[in-house]
Amino acid sequence: MTSTRSGDSAAAERIRHAAIASFAEVGYGGTSTRQIAKRLNMSAAAMYPHYRSKEELLFAIAVEGHRGVLSALRAVDDETLSDGERLRIVVEEFTRWQAEHHELAKVVQYEMHGLTREHYREITAIRRDTSEVLAAIVRRGVEAGEFTVAAPDDAVLALSSLCVDVCRWFPSRTHRDPVALGRAYGDLAVRMVR
Repeated sequence: MTSTRSGDSAAAERIRHAAIASFAEVGYGGTSTRQIAKRLNMSAAAMYPHYRSKEELLFAIAVEGHRGVLSALRAVDDETLSDGERLRIVVEEFTRWQAEHHELAKVVQYEMHGLTREHYREITAIRRDTSEVLAAIVRRGVEAGEFTVAAPDDAVLALSSLCVDVCRWFPSRTHRDPVALGRAYGDLAVRMVR
C-alpha cells in the first residue's frame, strides 16, 4: 500500500480538513492547492512537506474516510444478533456516519476520479470490504430463511447506495439528526430484505 508523508501531524490534519471543505464545496477539479493553502493562511509551498501533490492529499482523505466508515461498521456488527437486527444496526451506523461526516463522505464518494489508478485500486479494495459487511449479513439472512429477498446482491447494492447517498444531501430541512435518520434507514433496510 502506498503511504503519504503526512504522518499524524497537526498541520497535515489541518490541510486535510481545509481540502475536505474545498473539495466538498467546489469539487476536486475546482480546487487548487493555492485555494486550500489560502483557507489556512499559508503558502501553497507549505503544504508540500505534508503532501507532495493534490492527488496525494485526495488519497489521504479517501483512505481516512473509507477506513473510518469500514471501522465503524465492523465495530457495531455483532454476529450473535439475529440477521435482521444486525442489518438494522449496521445500516443505522452506515447512515449515521455518512450524515455526521457528510463533507468527508461526499469527497470520498464523489471525487475518486482524481486518484491515480494505483490509489483508486487501493480505495476500491476498502470499498469491497465495506460492501462485504452488508453482503455477509444479507447472505446469512437468506440462508437462514430470515430474509426473503430474491436477489441478495441487488439488495446489497441498493442498501449501500441508500446509505452512501446521504452525504450528497444531508442536512436538509426535514433531516438534521444523523441518529434519527440512521434509525429510519435501518428500519427501511430490514423491510427491503423481508
